[in-house]
Amino acid sequence: MIELPHAPNFRDIGGYAASGGLRVRRGRLFRSDHLAALTDDEFAALTLDAPRVCDLRGVAERAAAPCALRNATVHSLPIEPTIVQKLNELIAAGGRLSPADVVALMQETYRGFVHGSTHRFAQLFGHLLDAEEPVVFHCTAGKDRTGFAAALVLRSLGVSAGDVMRDYLLTNERLQPRAEAHRVLAPEVVSILRRVQPEFLDAAFDAVDRGYGGLEGYFREGLALGDAQRKRLRELYLESGRG
Repeated sequence: MIELPHAPNFRDIGGYAASGGLRVRRGRLFRSDHLAALTDDEFAALTLDAPRVCDLRGVAERAAAPCALRNATVHSLPIEPTIVQKLNELIAAGGRLSPADVVALMQETYRGFVHGSTHRFAQLFGHLLDAEEPVVFHCTAGKDRTGFAAALVLRSLGVSAGDVMRDYLLTNERLQPRAEAHRVLAPEVVSILRRVQPEFLDAAFDAVDRGYGGLEGYFREGLALGDAQRKRLRELYLESGRG
């Protein structure tokens, strides 16, 4: 396991069992939080040779904390954050946010990934299909935009829904809660915002089912992954399950 104190949610998503007795290849696919604050020691620990980085952060997020990963080629696939704006609108309207309200907002955010940002995830798969080098994809915390992206990548390779959810929930172990108090939001609300829940990812896949008739339809129609593209993904990112 790679430990990066300044990017604690960085991790290799290889090793999961896939369809056909194969396994996701290690050292090729990495998910992460932002990579703007890595130290020299952390760079040395990564040992990634000229990776391709797909940055899912919004324009302002990327400008405020540019990727500092050395020898990387960075591609911006911006998905603008919406949850903060929605929270601010509710607070400005005088509403008192309950934990249930925040869960509902997070579910709406995840449905929005499907309704409004499918083209960005299609671009991510375009990079995966084109890359011979390691690929790192990330957002700011590496939990929501990156979480859905990782789920799509793993499912496209034939990883089980259970393993995909387990990978998604690992974020809660990797991200340490910050000690400072939020000036406006109640602690129980902040706790939800800083973690992931199965209900969030389930909301995205529910939107996939409703809009595309299921995951296979989403791969074909939303992400432009036909038989040839799926075969290429398997060739690039799967290996024998033995060993």
